[in-house]
Amino acid sequence: MADDDLLDFERTSFTFEGKERAVFRKGNGPAVIIISEIPGITPAVANFARRVAERGITAVMPHVFGVPGKAMSGAYAAQSIGSGCMAREFACFVPGRTSPITVWLRALARHEHERCGGPGVGVVGMCFTGGFALAMMVDDAVLAPVLSQPSLPFPLGKSHKRDLGISDVDLARVKERVRDDGVCVLGLRFTNDPGVPAERFQRLRDELGDGFIAVEIDSSPGNPYGNPKRAHSVLTEHLVDEPDHPTRQALDQVLDLFDQRLLHPAGA
Repeated sequence: MADDDLLDFERTSFTFEGKERAVFRKGNGPAVIIISEIPGITPAVANFARRVAERGITAVMPHVFGVPGKAMSGAYAAQSIGSGCMAREFACFVPGRTSPITVWLRALARHEHERCGGPGVGVVGMCFTGGFALAMMVDDAVLAPVLSQPSLPFPLGKSHKRDLGISDVDLARVKERVRDDGVCVLGLRFTNDPGVPAERFQRLRDELGDGFIAVEIDSSPGNPYGNPKRAHSVLTEHLVDEPDHPTRQALDQVLDLFDQRLLHPAGA
């Protein structure tokens, strides 16, 4: 896929506690914060944002890492992973810790809620940022969190595989919101993805019960859908945009969640 100039997005910026980042916005209506995967806001991530905007929602992409619009490549991804692992904003290796960058992202979500209106905001985290949507639920504004292939902390051992990349205090607040506010968490993963082990989704089931909806897409060798066994990015790089394909069905389920929670909350 060629580079994307992102010219159809409005480029703004947001500053919180002295940290300024570029923000790419498209559409009108309640906001959904789309936190890009490694290596950054690729053309595939931008296309996902466009699909969100088409539903009558404001798609908001903060520039977290990488070069906005640059196409995915192995070398580019490796460079971004290296930079992310060295940044203090990301809890890549330590279990039971919320990544510090989520404080800035929560502030952005509150800002966009005030700016765009509606009952609240949605959040989509992907890969490196997948679990950030869970951590951002500590704020009441977040009504539709989506964890797409949540990969942190890296699953380097048994405890890491079950870890959710969130502190015990934040997890308690998340469970409270599921129980008292009816917030539903949607999680997406490929079954053969070593970066997002089954144990992590089982932990989400154990903690959140019916408040967690798991979409696990078959990527085992010889699977009937043609998914590569190393498939990872459900909504972007490994999306097969055909109505009967499970990745397209997963995309539709994400968009339907935003419809139900942000556009038509009375029927949620």
